Amino acid sequence: MPKIKTNRGAAKRFKVTASGRFKRTQSHHRHILTKKSTKRKRQLRSPSLIAECDTAMVRRMMPYA
Repeated sequence: MPKIKTNRGAAKRFKVTASGRFKRTQSHHRHILTKKSTKRKRQLRSPSLIAECDTAMVRRMMPYA
């Protein structure tokens, strides 16, 4: 049985937590930051978790995570 390749795009975007869920960085924090409020930019810094309904898809892309 051959090994399954990890989707490299997914491997760069998601990390596995100790409980087995996936965390991700938030979008809209790369450019055009002048019009966004300080509060909004600060809240975008913190990572968030992948929704439960998307976890199976991410796990399929990262079989060894």
